[in-house]
Amino acid sequence: MKYVYVLWIGFFSMLLLVTAQAGEITPEHIAGTTKVTADDVIDLVDKFDDLLIIDARTAADYEKGHISDSINLSNVDTNEASLAKIIPKKTTPVVFYCNGIKCGRSVKSCQVAVAAGYKNIYWMRGGIAEWKENGYPIE
Repeated sequence: MKYVYVLWIGFFSMLLLVTAQAGEITPEHIAGTTKVTADDVIDLVDKFDDLLIIDARTAADYEKGHISDSINLSNVDTNEASLAKIIPKKTTPVVFYCNGIKCGRSVKSCQVAVAAGYKNIYWMRGGIAEWKENGYPIE
């Protein structure tokens, strides 16, 4: 019985490790946002003169490469006050992105923005990974 218990604990621990390494897949939708692709972001840049693009990744990730003219505001630093400093009006169109579908940073940032009353929130679920995959430039 002792060996069965040890095997069960070992199996469960291995399962947790594999799951943690794989990363969780982000949701398909975030309430109060519009999900967009990298191609859609290009269209939004052409459509809105006042569009802001916020990179919700860490400063270290941002420095490794980011979308041109994006603003780095890590999800851990995103709150109503930090958003108010960079977004002039609650109706300003804003795109949030992070590393991709296994990164939840932009999910959290979008949720904070929606809760703070921002109305034109776009979420690029595929993140910088999709951006690069589509051949768009990074800085």
